Formats: sequence, structure tokens, C-alpha cells
Amino acid sequence: MSIRLKPINRQRISDQVLDQLRRLILNGELKPGQKVMTERDLADALNVSRNSIREAINKLVAMGFMEQRQGQGTFVCSVDDAVKIPLGTVMEAQEASLVDLLEMRMGIECNSAAMAARRANAQDLAAMEAALAEMAADITGGGLGTGGDLAFHMAIAGATQNPMQIYIMKNVIDYLHMGISENLFHLYEDPQNISTILKQHQAIYEAIRSGNADDAFQAMKNHIDFVIEFFEAWE
Repeated sequence: MSIRLKPINRQRISDQVLDQLRRLILNGELKPGQKVMTERDLADALNVSRNSIREAINKLVAMGFMEQRQGQGTFVCSVDDAVKIPLGTVMEAQEASLVDLLEMRMGIECNSAAMAARRANAQDLAAMEAALAEMAADITGGGLGTGGDLAFHMAIAGATQNPMQIYIMKNVIDYLHMGISENLFHLYEDPQNISTILKQHQAIYEAIRSGNADDAFQAMKNHIDFVIEFFEAWE
């Protein structure tokens, strides 16, 4: 019997640095617009070479998590910056609708939730809990909870431990925040919708925390189905 086995590769130091810095961004410890420590300081803090730091930062810049400003240093990217968003460009060129975007999210995020249920660690779960708490506190204070909502979905992407899943989801989140925030307002202006969405997020979290991939997949599907149905009726 022929069995296909993949060689076991040790993770490069630069990739370990990348994972740690990316997690700090996803968890909100490194905030949008914040200046990142110098290569030398990061190398000293992490006890690695400056070359490993440089490689990690270059990758984070390419992925859109950081930007380098000439003569100023490296900064965490902000979704409020006037940057080109590839997803938005594609949607405009194809005249894609909001429902088209949500249907794409169905495939990406249901799989993300399932992967997160299998792979999430204590830090990932803490990031989700913090996002839910932020969302609930904002709603209690009369807000819409959209900031916590987006942070929650990004935390799930981070919990997949899959760099491509994270990259794609970041583009989706950026576009949701910058490109169609006015449309999202219509969903959140009904208090009943806000309450329903919060409960759906809590159900997703509980399924991920319990490690049940099937339940996590279904909970995310239920959530996105709800949003799609709203916008199909609204449009």
C-alpha cells in the first residue's frame, strides 16, 4: 500500500516572529496606526536576529498588516487609511452586490469557524471573548457593536492558524468597514436585529470553545444566512 507522507518542516524563526506579531495585531494589543518597535528593539525583546525580524515585517507589510513610512518607521495598518482595497476594486469591476459578498463569506467563514474549533488556543478564545464583550458593551451604551463584531470575525480567522485564511478575511473585513459601512447600518438600526446578531455570535463562540467543528460551521452559517435574508429583503 502506498501512503503519501509530507516531510516535517521546522518553522523558521522569522515565521514564528510573524505569527507572534500578527497575533498581537489581531488581539488588539498592537493597534491601528501604532508605531512598531525598531528592528533592533524587537530583536532584543524576542532574542532573535535582526534579519529574522526584517523578514517577518516584510511579510506583514506584504499581507497588509503593517506599512513602512520613509524616515518614520513601521506602523500597524489602519482600516481608516486611504489605501486601495483589492476586494473593493474587484467588486466594483464585476458590479457585485452586497449579497454576492455575503455568499462568498459563507464559504470562507463557515470553514474558518470549523478550523477555529479544531485549532483555537487560549489566546484566540480570549480575543473572541474580548470582541464579544466590546460588542455587548457598545450595544448596551446605545451603539451598534460593529467594531466588536468585525474584531470577532477577525479573531476567528486568526484562530485558524492559516495565513491565507487570515489574509483573505482581512481584505473582507477592511471592505466591510470602509466600503459598505453605510449599508451595514441598515442591518443594525433595528434593535431586534442587534440582539439576534449578538446571540448568533455567542453561539459561534460557544461552538468554537467546545471544539465542535460541525456546530461551529452551522452556527456561522445560521448567522450569515440571517444577514443574507435581511439584505435580500432590503434590496
